[in-house]
Amino acid sequence: MKIRVAFNGQEFTATLYDNPSARDLASILPMDLKFVDYGNNEKIAYLPRKLTEEGSGSFGNEAPGDLCYYAPWGNLVFYYAGYRYSKGLIRLGRLDGAIEPLLTRGEFPVRIEPAN
Repeated sequence: MKIRVAFNGQEFTATLYDNPSARDLASILPMDLKFVDYGNNEKIAYLPRKLTEEGSGSFGNEAPGDLCYYAPWGNLVFYYAGYRYSKGLIRLGRLDGAIEPLLTRGEFPVRIEPAN
């Protein structure tokens, strides 16, 4: 499934993986959240409820452009720089294009919805 993410006059798409957490995210779209910068390598947005952790586990080849869910905090994570897997992180998908929209610093309202 593809999703569209819009904030600060910018828009990008991401492709969700076929896993229980990604399907759970898709089931609660569309939604309006707030992007917040965190850790100089990611934007996070807190979800209205926690997603299922079924099927979670460690993964490798982490890369900018990954879309993840951090289960302990209940937030989406959009990585725009390198990172390392940590316990509780579930990869949900990947940005379809360049990460440049995520480089805009600050807090912004964000709309996440299914892409047509």
